[in-house]
Amino acid sequence: MNPRRSFLTSLFGLGAGAAVLTRAAKAKQVSDTETPGPLPVVTPDVADLPFTVDNGVKVLHLVAEPVKQTVIPGRTFDLWGFNGSAPGPTIQANEGDRVRFIFENHLPEPTAIHWHGLELPIEMDGVPGIGQKPVAPGGRFVYEFTLHQNGTFFYHSHMAMQEMVGMLGGFIIHPKIPYSPRVDKDYLILLQEYAVLPNSTMPNSMNMEFNWLTFNGKSGPAATPLIIRLGDRVRIRLINLGMDHHPIHLHGYTFQVTGHEGARQPEAIWARGDTVLVGVAQARDIEFVADRVGDWMFHCHLPHHMMNHMSSNVGSMAMTNGPLSMKMPGMAMPANAEQIPLFPQDAYMEGPMMAMDKEVEKPETYGLPAGWSGFIGGMMTLARVLPPDQYEKIMELKAAR
Repeated sequence: MNPRRSFLTSLFGLGAGAAVLTRAAKAKQVSDTETPGPLPVVTPDVADLPFTVDNGVKVLHLVAEPVKQTVIPGRTFDLWGFNGSAPGPTIQANEGDRVRFIFENHLPEPTAIHWHGLELPIEMDGVPGIGQKPVAPGGRFVYEFTLHQNGTFFYHSHMAMQEMVGMLGGFIIHPKIPYSPRVDKDYLILLQEYAVLPNSTMPNSMNMEFNWLTFNGKSGPAATPLIIRLGDRVRIRLINLGMDHHPIHLHGYTFQVTGHEGARQPEAIWARGDTVLVGVAQARDIEFVADRVGDWMFHCHLPHHMMNHMSSNVGSMAMTNGPLSMKMPGMAMPANAEQIPLFPQDAYMEGPMMAMDKEVEKPETYGLPAGWSGFIGGMMTLARVLPPDQYEKIMELKAAR
């Protein structure tokens, strides 16, 4: 018997649910030994950084530059990032690789790249004024080093406050010896936060009242759902480099925390839970077996972080006519709304009960109930565990896009 199928059968029993799960596993016909090489990590809404090979060295080009980032339909911010996106493209390499980064600075001020968590020579660490000179606007610097670690890492600017306007990205180093148990899906999510006032498109990096919280540069409901086939074992890697800690919660499942920033943890100390606190400058890997169909919420559980454009305002927050009533069509506003404490806060923000299904439509949202997008905001997306037929339909839609 396929060892993976045997594991699933013993785990979930022989009832009807187990039969569906077994058929799903059988349909894939993938065993632990059939997948050559590392499983690529998928970063929804963010591209991978391509590379070439020069005499055995992987060569990658990184450009620090201003970027325009649409975090949700109708909201495009002026940020700083790498290679046209914030967060920057995900770097994927293998333990033992020699890598060379040709870095160019297209920003209006000096910068450098720090490779967070990597053990490397001081002159490659990317700290201006300590290990290297700052890279001036229009300048270039070449980083080169050998990777002898594996795990979930990240890169970011080490100039004051630049990471608060978008300058970070994921750096995944696949192990020489594959992790066990193997996973069928491996996702990466980077957590970012911005303070952008209504009359501005630029984050105020000094403001600590953040009103836009993102997964991979997108606020809910624009963040692309994670698509999972029933029976898959799933890893989700979480990276946080902001000002707030984020308790990330998965509905419907208990997972195991299998990795901390950089390092895989011994199985004996894997912690079980449904919420994991991802602190500032930390990474966490969680894993679970997707044994139940559903569109499960996956989000930061801080209440303010499940909203869009939540910020304090001067004066009354309620408007009994005009903009507020237009924002909430079909919802009756009490005549004395301005006298009701706390009534309009959720209405005043952009997100709750404001469906934009068509605006955020993509293959990954296929089959969601009408109006779903009105209940997803901020640092929130969906982990969609789907039966084989619906999973294959979404894969077909993605392939045709």
